[in-house]
Amino acid sequence: MISCNRMTKRIAVTGGAGFVGSNLACMIARERPTCSVIALDNLKRRGSELSLGHLAAAGVEFVHGDVRMEGDVASLGAVDCLIECSAEPSVLAGQDGAPGYVLDTNLTGALNCLEHLRRQGGEMIFLSSSRVYSMPALTDLPLEVRGERFEITEGATGSGWSATGITESFSTAGPRSLYGATKLAAEQFIEEYRAAYGLRAVVYRCGVLTGPWQMGKVDQGVITLWLARHLFGGALSYIGHGGEGHQVRDLLHVADLYDLIAPRLDGIGTEDGQTYNVGGGAAVSVSLRELTRHCERLTGNTLAIGAIPKTRANDIGYYVTDNAKVETRTGWRPQRTLEETLEDVHRWLVDNRTLLEPILKDGET
Repeated sequence: MISCNRMTKRIAVTGGAGFVGSNLACMIARERPTCSVIALDNLKRRGSELSLGHLAAAGVEFVHGDVRMEGDVASLGAVDCLIECSAEPSVLAGQDGAPGYVLDTNLTGALNCLEHLRRQGGEMIFLSSSRVYSMPALTDLPLEVRGERFEITEGATGSGWSATGITESFSTAGPRSLYGATKLAAEQFIEEYRAAYGLRAVVYRCGVLTGPWQMGKVDQGVITLWLARHLFGGALSYIGHGGEGHQVRDLLHVADLYDLIAPRLDGIGTEDGQTYNVGGGAAVSVSLRELTRHCERLTGNTLAIGAIPKTRANDIGYYVTDNAKVETRTGWRPQRTLEETLEDVHRWLVDNRTLLEPILKDGET
């Protein structure tokens, strides 16, 4: 393995022109100017090409490649650490009867990254998803409406869940979506590579990540989408769960994720083999209806939000991260409040309106 000296590290970020990958790559390069940071991306998602200028300005080397292609991953060369951010991130992926891309990108891509590290050395930071958890178990959570949101029924608790949120021991049995299945399968292969080849890795099961440079769509990136439609115009609907907008998620600013990952860049150490739930937690959670109120306040605009009562496959009413394990073991906890996070995204939209409006106004969803 290459030396893990902070001044000489070589760090690769797959999915490096995507929202999470590009933000992490730029933050790493700016904080560690003597390190070599490489971003690999196939630029498939609309808007990812806009990241290229930011990567270059930060001193990140960009490689146009695809994690599905073993040779493209091999072109990264030897690295100290590979941050696996590449993914088809939509929970709806494959429901149109064409699962090939999500399976190849999320699972074959992860396997290609593991194989590269097995051959060349280096550690892995793997960004997984809260979507590895069981859909039946999530839909069975006892929920009640309080104000403008769903909450866990007062006093209720169960295996891997409570009013504090979902822990790592929550059920992964049963279906979860093709996207979630690929992420869970990749986690399992990481365990096999650790056992068989001594590969060192840590897994972060992320909830809803947000922040500047996220190209929001209906199926992924809802915070940006909601703010952009309020600012630029366009249609929005509360989909599922009666069409009332009570469904709740917690949000994690990508800069908070970086704060968690940054110490691991000097070596995973005792975090090897750990799996963590990572999110904003209950204090940084919001329902869609509450999000609408925040967007109205920030933009000064009001939209007539439609209602589609029928719940789609894999839509859940409530997911909030219980960060107790990662907080206890590492001392990390999110620093950005809900208001700060939303204001940061809004400021980015306003400052880059000319560039972003054609992409995020009532166009592709």
